[in-house]
Amino acid sequence: MGIKTALPKSELYIYTAVLSLALLWAGSWIIEASSENVNRKAVRENVKPGWHYFGRKMDASDFEWVMWFTTFRNHILFALSGHVIFAKICSMVSPKNRSLIYMLYGSLAVLITMGWTYISLILSHCIILYSVALVKRKWLCFVAGVTSLATFKMEPFNTWQEGFVTGSFDLQDVLFYGGCGFSIMRCMSFALENCEKKDGNYSFMDLIKYNFYLPFFFFGPVMTFDRFHEQANNPNLTRKEREMWNITIHALVHLGAILVVDVFFHFLYILTIPSDLKLLKQLSDWSLAGLAYSNLVYDWVKSAVMFGVINTVSRLDHLYPPQPPKCITMLYVFAETHFDRGINDWLCKYVYDYIGENHDAIFKELLATICTFAVTTLWLGPCELVYIWSFFNCFGLNFELWVAKLFSLPPFSTIERNLMSEAMSRRIRGLFNAVNFWQIILYNVLALNSLDFAQLVAKRLLLKGFPLSTLSVLFVTYCGVQLIKERERRQALLDDLEPVPPPEESKQKAE
Repeated sequence: MGIKTALPKSELYIYTAVLSLALLWAGSWIIEASSENVNRKAVRENVKPGWHYFGRKMDASDFEWVMWFTTFRNHILFALSGHVIFAKICSMVSPKNRSLIYMLYGSLAVLITMGWTYISLILSHCIILYSVALVKRKWLCFVAGVTSLATFKMEPFNTWQEGFVTGSFDLQDVLFYGGCGFSIMRCMSFALENCEKKDGNYSFMDLIKYNFYLPFFFFGPVMTFDRFHEQANNPNLTRKEREMWNITIHALVHLGAILVVDVFFHFLYILTIPSDLKLLKQLSDWSLAGLAYSNLVYDWVKSAVMFGVINTVSRLDHLYPPQPPKCITMLYVFAETHFDRGINDWLCKYVYDYIGENHDAIFKELLATICTFAVTTLWLGPCELVYIWSFFNCFGLNFELWVAKLFSLPPFSTIERNLMSEAMSRRIRGLFNAVNFWQIILYNVLALNSLDFAQLVAKRLLLKGFPLSTLSVLFVTYCGVQLIKERERRQALLDDLEPVPPPEESKQKAE
């Protein structure tokens, strides 16, 4: 069955209507639950005064979102605006040395924010991993990098290193572990790319320029060293046609997303309600399904906004970092599920694709996924919840391959090829994708919210709600999957029609 297989328009209209009504219905249940239970103790503790003129309070459960867009909003804007202005002036004066200028500004900003002991701690790890990189043994570089990362993720080493940083403010822990973790991942990328360099070695200054680029330093995304080094040292600062217009549009879209999330937080307490198990047990099955789904959508929006803002700044610097993650609504396979495209690209390049190669062999794929999720577990911080999350997502990724392998063999492949139309094949695959969609939601919501919430949703939808709630939710999900497939079909047709212009005809203009 090809991706370009079409379904009747009337059928797609029905799917659209069913999905729209279901989302509105589930949303109305959540709005009602938010309004009626705002004075409950568990809810009251996690909301704060919001729009007084509408009489609405705001869900303030997400510490990071509140810090980014209220308490430290001005500080972040000041630092990034200073970087943009400073970088622009320097790129105009000395485009060949702009990567050095970025490093100096980033180092100064980190020094002012976190102190000289923090800079010294980061530099000590950089020196160690650079020394290992000179040996040019991939396995040794990887072991050294994983060991260095473990010192920031496991006791007692992380507490001991955190003790070197003086001062105290609300975002200190987030900045400390964010900066350290991403620094180690960048150093590992540098070391592994240095192993691929045939003539000589990259310099220590190349590593420092790469690591202390301010927009990426604390929150990522991780841009592999080979791409950063090539782009940051390119003296040809020209832009494609309408590139500045696209950058402006993306910035406005991210601003709009921030405003939309702010509106939703005043009407939908999607983060606070799941923390009250007594309240959850009183809600309908549709409310629980809507809460689980909306928790993943919110986390995607948060990641998209955070990485989108950073990407906008870096694109002004003529860099092209990893894009924000793919929307969770558009996902129905584990192979495309991620919330940080930079980390995902890093893992694919240095672990998953390196071990799994073409991903056709079942045992190689199993080894590749186990190693990938082992590194991911260390990156997230080893704990019981992360172990459970890693196990289920690793299983889901392999199970997809096993099922695909099974159905590619006779008699299944023969039945699909000879006895089914392409449209019917798409419908049947959509049913399996709908089940997979809810596996993705349940396997990930336990990490984003809590294990108790994930267990409650699973019990209500699979056991207590069977068969009415189970089948109705799966049917709505099936409708959504078919609409996603239709979007992919249309995009594939557009890609086929879009001509590839010759290199000499590509229009560029100086910034």
